[in-house]
Amino acid sequence: MKTLKTGSTIGIVGGGQLGRMGAMAAAKLGFRVHIFTDTMPSPAGEVAAACTVGSYDDATLLEAFARDCDVITFEFENISAAGLRKLEENCVVYPASSILEISQDRISEKRTLTELELPVAPWIALHSAADLAALKEFGFPCIVKTARLGYDGKGQYRLNKESDFEALLSKADTLSYPLVAEKFVDFQREISVMVVRQNSENYRVFDPSENRHKDGILRISLAPAPISPDLAQQAQNLAIKLAEKLNLVGIMGVEMFHDHKGQLIINEIAPRPHNSGHWTMDACAVDQFEMHIRAVAGLPLPSSRRHSDAVMHNLIGPEDMSLLPFLLKEDDGCLHLYGKKEVKPGRKMGHINRLFPKGGLPGELVLSEFLPNL
Repeated sequence: MKTLKTGSTIGIVGGGQLGRMGAMAAAKLGFRVHIFTDTMPSPAGEVAAACTVGSYDDATLLEAFARDCDVITFEFENISAAGLRKLEENCVVYPASSILEISQDRISEKRTLTELELPVAPWIALHSAADLAALKEFGFPCIVKTARLGYDGKGQYRLNKESDFEALLSKADTLSYPLVAEKFVDFQREISVMVVRQNSENYRVFDPSENRHKDGILRISLAPAPISPDLAQQAQNLAIKLAEKLNLVGIMGVEMFHDHKGQLIINEIAPRPHNSGHWTMDACAVDQFEMHIRAVAGLPLPSSRRHSDAVMHNLIGPEDMSLLPFLLKEDDGCLHLYGKKEVKPGRKMGHINRLFPKGGLPGELVLSEFLPNL
């Protein structure tokens, strides 16, 4: 792959906070960043050298954007795969649009993981209201999810028993098809692994982190995850194997369940920087954003070694933002705000990383010890 020179232009599709932090990492390495977003003002657009605003399907804008860039990447999955393929006609795009298409459709994602013989929970696809009847034979408990565009717990239905199934059936005509049903995994914890790859000889993988959610939204990540070294290595090996099979260039988050049998089950993939990797911004010499930019720009990938333990807390909505005066006074808190103009309930406004010496992460964290509103 081509190694970009200082001053080259990296295009980022998407204007959210991941694009913002990616643009800042690129600028640190001497690159110019051009953002393509469908909304302004945008967190990423505020820190970039250039910004194109328009539909992710606008062929004319996409062509002009691609011709201004030396390499293009993206910051979230809910963009147009067709638009990304259009960009590939005029510029190299990492990760490839084929990987985006897998990750933005849960049925395609589950099918790919199954074909690659990677561990996934049992699942079935539901393409219409008529297919819902198959849920009775599939069995409960299970989780029904929209195949596309769902995030932070949106578009998900938990079916514990037949009465839940009947309730879902009563609104069958209002559901967004296709859907995917997954067997509920009785897990001890959810973990994430961030893997970055340029080619088969050049890749890095960060330590697994544990994720804890509230109302379907990630609230904290603990790094390292409180699991055995052997299990951590297994999780990293699964992420590396998947990155290799997909021929990934760039970074990818791999979410997994650690079940009560001690097994790892892959839940979702995200071929981009990920919320659960934000701890790397202060606990590693090179974080997930810089590592991603280095990968797509053809630069060397340094060590992904963690120099500190960390607890990452998302700051969500007006309640968390009301704590800002107190958070700014913390000695060991590293605050990152996303520059969003409007504070809304359930909206991620920033995060704070709290650092501990290696091996010094509290064993059983009580969330209220860190954020009073939890």
